[in-house]
Amino acid sequence: MSQPRPADPSAPRGGNGRSGRAPYDLATVLDIAVAAFNEFGYDATSMGTLAERLGTSKSAIYYHVSSKEDLLRLALERGLGELEGVLSLPGAQEGTADARLEFVLRGAVRVLCEELPSVTLLLRLRGNTELEREALARRRDFDHAVATLVDESRADGTLRADVDARTTTRLLFGMINSIVEWYKPGGPLTPDQLADDVITVAFEGLHPRPSA
Repeated sequence: MSQPRPADPSAPRGGNGRSGRAPYDLATVLDIAVAAFNEFGYDATSMGTLAERLGTSKSAIYYHVSSKEDLLRLALERGLGELEGVLSLPGAQEGTADARLEFVLRGAVRVLCEELPSVTLLLRLRGNTELEREALARRRDFDHAVATLVDESRADGTLRADVDARTTTRLLFGMINSIVEWYKPGGPLTPDQLADDVITVAFEGLHPRPSA
């Protein structure tokens, strides 16, 4: 009877320590961590929970990161970094205030669609740790930049001034942030179509225009 062949030391080893399986990379670990944080809450999610979901050991996760907080930092950076990046693009820096506002709102919709799990996590932060408070401060900076564009657009007459500026800003954020609760990536509604719809509602309203 033949003896079992020894494992090939060159075979890839997965995060679960078994041969024949491709190892988990950081992006995969991060995807699963974000999903767990959103499902259970960051505080209630342990490294043991993440290891179970990955089918691996906690030590395999620590190969990529030093702590659960590192995973949170990387996850939040996915969304925050992209949102902040929108503000640095030429479309957000040049042109009339309303054109810049439209550009930033379109960019925010795109980021929410492309980084939906990470932005969902960002919007659910409670500020319980220093890292969370730093992320919330960066989010407020982004919100302030949008509010400034609303003020500038009202001042130059391209946005109606009979609606309170703070109300306008809050309604815009409410509409865009709600996307994380219902948008399904890969469905018939593309990010570009969704952005078009948001801009139409925000800038033109829902009343049909009188026919000529």
